Amino acid sequence: MLLASLNPAAVAAGADLADAVTIGGTTLSRSDLVGAATSVAERLGGARRVAVLATPTPATVLAVTGCLIAGVPFVPIPADVGVTERAHMLTDSGAQAWLGELPDDPGGLPHIPVRMHARSWHRYAEPSPSALAYIMYTSGTTGLPKGVQTTRAAVAADIDALAEAWQWNADDTLVHGLPLFHVHGLVLGLLGSLRIGNRFVHTGKPTPEAYAAAGGTLYFGVPTVWSRVVADPDAARALSSARLLVSGSAPLPVPVFDKLTELTGHAPVERYGSTESLITLSTRVDGERRPGWVGFPLRGVETRLVDDAGEPVPHDGETIGHLHVRAPMLFKGYLNRPEATAEVLGDDGWYRTGDVAVIDAEGMHRIVGRESVDLIKTGGFRVGAGEIETALLEHPGVREAAVVGMPDADLGQRIVAYVVGDASPEELIDYVGQQLSGHKRPREVRIVAELPRNAMGKVLKKELMTCP
Repeated sequence: MLLASLNPAAVAAGADLADAVTIGGTTLSRSDLVGAATSVAERLGGARRVAVLATPTPATVLAVTGCLIAGVPFVPIPADVGVTERAHMLTDSGAQAWLGELPDDPGGLPHIPVRMHARSWHRYAEPSPSALAYIMYTSGTTGLPKGVQTTRAAVAADIDALAEAWQWNADDTLVHGLPLFHVHGLVLGLLGSLRIGNRFVHTGKPTPEAYAAAGGTLYFGVPTVWSRVVADPDAARALSSARLLVSGSAPLPVPVFDKLTELTGHAPVERYGSTESLITLSTRVDGERRPGWVGFPLRGVETRLVDDAGEPVPHDGETIGHLHVRAPMLFKGYLNRPEATAEVLGDDGWYRTGDVAVIDAEGMHRIVGRESVDLIKTGGFRVGAGEIETALLEHPGVREAAVVGMPDADLGQRIVAYVVGDASPEELIDYVGQQLSGHKRPREVRIVAELPRNAMGKVLKKELMTCP
């Protein structure tokens, strides 16, 4: 059973939990979740797919849970998505109705409300593991968003593998304030909790104060969240009673890793994944947690690192290669996009992630970044943007940094750094030149007020690359 903690028979027999989910000022027991979500499932009727406006509310929790009980794939829609992208998601997915909250413009689709106090105790047969759980749209950095089709079996495999790596169990209280339209917040945070059976607390916004007050044992955050936490030492120290702090969705800057470790007593766990692959790499609760490294393949996961010709590259901790993954948690393909699917998912089951990485002799992985924006080919050298960003962030006059490769007639690409801080460009260029090899020194540093980021805190480097 995918949502194992919501087994109706077990809950009816006494395996209830009064505070299973706390979100939006409301606390739901397992009995509330089973009864109300089953009532939602009944109202879905013969729907083939439905859209869910994925706000952090009880209605979203019940909508998603009801869909999984009924076996109806749902399409999580970000509340702040643009009109064009939302119209594309609705049309491309074939969603037949809005379930739960309504956006300002429902796009002509009918509405199925979630009734918070309705209850049904009908028993549904568990859908096939091979059935789709949801269709989640990618961020659309290379054109309109693509619908990633993920099965129930993939979700279960990923959560179980993470539970083994993190010793995640029903005694945990999982806390986060992340969006419920991404893998991190929705699949790991909410669905993971409903499968494992731990308490789940959504803080609304991921503020340091909210995290400090939540009393959790397991915290999820993105680098932006952890940067704010370490800037509030009292809030950071309040997390010392937690068991595990997890960072993902973007690289955690080494200075933030070090400060978080100092203030909380916990070296954060870093992990790697994507909408298409879910989480495939992670450091372990009982293993080394090395700043800037995302650990080892989870149970059932295989990885390989190849050069431009498809040949294996050495696992020496330095040689950069294209990362491929094969695992039971991979997506089924892009909806209505067979050509795009074939470009990244081979008949042999290997998924070409589009990321470049290095692997050391022990098998630990470090993600260099996206092939398209983080691998800079300059003067015959292949340079990872992340290494330069890490060096910049170690300078006391730098608060944020992003490095890209700009077209250059002589070098092919020149290294350009965008920095939030009060150091001078000349000072930073010299500083990196002292810390790293000469060819890794930025040719230009641009001081900016802020870096463009998406909802998960990831820097939108393609926007930087279009700056004049």
